[in-house]
Amino acid sequence: MNVICGVPKVQEPERERCAARGVALIFTLLILALLMALSLGMVIALSSQTFIGGYYRNYRGAFYSADSGLNISRQAMVNEILSLVPTTVTLGSQPLSAGAVTSVQNYINTTYNQWTSIGGGQATNSWPGQFEINPSNTATFALANCTPVFTKVGTPPAGGPYTCASPPPASSTCSTAAGITTNCYIINSFQYTYNYTLDVLGEVKGNEQSELAENGNISINVSISPPTGTTINQSFAAWGTFIDQYAACSSMFVPGTLTGPFFTNGSWNFGDTGPYIFTDSVGSASATASYIFSQEGGTCQNQAAASDTYRGDSITPQFQAGFNLGQNKVPLPQNDFSQKWAVLDGKGCGEGSNVCGNLSSSAPPNPNAATLFTYLKDANGVPYPVSGATSGVYLPYFMNGSTPTFGSQIPPSTNPCTAGTGIYVAGGIYVEGNATVTIAPLSGSTTAQVYTIVQGGTTTTVTINPTTNQTSIKKGSGSTKVITGVPQNCSPAGSAYNATMLYVDGNITSLSGPESGGGSASSGPAIQNGTALTITAAGNVTITGDIRYATEPVTFTQNQIPGTPADTLIPGNNFGQVLGIFTATGQIQMNNQQSSGNLEIDASIAMISAGGSGGWINTGAHINTLNLIGGRIANQALSGNTTTRNIYFDRRFAQGGFAPPWYPSTTVTTVPTGVEDSTANTPTVSRVQWLCKSCQ
Repeated sequence: MNVICGVPKVQEPERERCAARGVALIFTLLILALLMALSLGMVIALSSQTFIGGYYRNYRGAFYSADSGLNISRQAMVNEILSLVPTTVTLGSQPLSAGAVTSVQNYINTTYNQWTSIGGGQATNSWPGQFEINPSNTATFALANCTPVFTKVGTPPAGGPYTCASPPPASSTCSTAAGITTNCYIINSFQYTYNYTLDVLGEVKGNEQSELAENGNISINVSISPPTGTTINQSFAAWGTFIDQYAACSSMFVPGTLTGPFFTNGSWNFGDTGPYIFTDSVGSASATASYIFSQEGGTCQNQAAASDTYRGDSITPQFQAGFNLGQNKVPLPQNDFSQKWAVLDGKGCGEGSNVCGNLSSSAPPNPNAATLFTYLKDANGVPYPVSGATSGVYLPYFMNGSTPTFGSQIPPSTNPCTAGTGIYVAGGIYVEGNATVTIAPLSGSTTAQVYTIVQGGTTTTVTINPTTNQTSIKKGSGSTKVITGVPQNCSPAGSAYNATMLYVDGNITSLSGPESGGGSASSGPAIQNGTALTITAAGNVTITGDIRYATEPVTFTQNQIPGTPADTLIPGNNFGQVLGIFTATGQIQMNNQQSSGNLEIDASIAMISAGGSGGWINTGAHINTLNLIGGRIANQALSGNTTTRNIYFDRRFAQGGFAPPWYPSTTVTTVPTGVEDSTANTPTVSRVQWLCKSCQ
């Protein structure tokens, strides 16, 4: 009997079905093997992913631990330096000694020289993050810059440069001569900048580590609050911004980084359109500040506070050197008679007057045509008309024998300032009527300054050269008259020094530095090193081009001097170059004629007087970038029509009464005695560089 598939022989169809049973078994075995391979691959892939994910998680945890360590260490530096500021200081001494640097550096390196848990403990199932200062690259903390900000009392002799380690003489060294307090300084604050470096390791479990490093600077302003004392005279140049009339809930002050001391006889108006960062003291006569919430329909709230919140919207200006409300109003100058007199007598006193400078309480009488006739002559030696004039450029000079000599033979005040035997000092240039004025250094000279004055079709050129001790004047195509002597300032007392008052009894329709071909752009500096100049107009002053110092006194950007903020004094750049622009009853207008669309003005500008309404305004084309290096003093704030406006305070104006010659001044009352209160204001931290060392 035949057997198929282990059974007796059957019919053909049954035989075929029997054969198929073996094929199914093979397919089943193949599918089973494939499933086993896929399962094994999935297990391997999942294990690898879990393994990689664990490493990544540990790495990111270590990274964030290191980053948190940087923040913790940096804030610890800030807290430690603040803790070292005393509540009182001895008169004339600085609040933060040189040992503060070592104290902060040692504190950081000893506090975080071992692994420190973040958050003071670990939550359940959280990763145990920790950090430490890299033991092979410890933290550093070093003093980069320290500047005392002070006001001169009386007229002490020039001194310095002063530093925090060697501050100016204190009030204990004051002396009095002829009723004038001298050799006395009021220190208002100390400005510190510290550089720091940090290198931090971060770690979580698994010993994965991350290394991050950063460096930057910490700026801190320590204000000194002396008790009230003697009334003194102070130049308006000591303010970075001064606004007399500022009504509560009026226009919002333009936000930004704002340098120099600020003060208003009205009320500051802060808005929510951008941040405010005030680097120096801010004060107002109002007992409240206005906070305008434009995002809340323009709602305005007056608060006796440094910040305000309305419906969740907050306005929080940063006051790095204090915010003082309810201060005494600052008296304003009465007129510009002192500036007009300065041309004639080098002091701004006036005949028969004991008033020197531009004090608010009184001022010398306006010199009339008869007085001008006595002292002034034009390029041809013709005196100022006794009946008056409508135009012309005049200098105070006389014939000393056969020699034209700058100054006067007549004592022009009760306290005359002599420039030699029988010669009395005079201060500058007198222009009658409207004029355009261009100022520029004399080519090839390191001291001479040139004034080009155009009235109608007549050009008059005045050159003042201290090196040769000569002043020259040329009118039109006429000959040049060379005069022995130069303008000098001896106000209010002491030895005379070279300085110039340019007084225009009218409007200055165009004021600029030297122009390039076509007059479209400024081609060079306007103010020579060593030139001390104030330009005064009885009416408006219209600035049409750059007016720049030959050497800039302060920085424009952060880290221009490594580790320092913008608006830092540049060592070695103070040559006494200084410019003031003043109008008592007019405005300082900008009508930029430069093709770049940018404008730079290196000057303290003042548009102010008692009862005045002057301001700084753009009457011309839109300005792209406007830089003012000096300060702004105004009766009121006006529109600038500018994309970017930067005001950098010339910090020399905070150093011992340095100011443009015969600049408008006011009275302040404060001479410290004994122990002073000190207050550390909110520090500013600037991170210059951040680096992930373990990422490289």
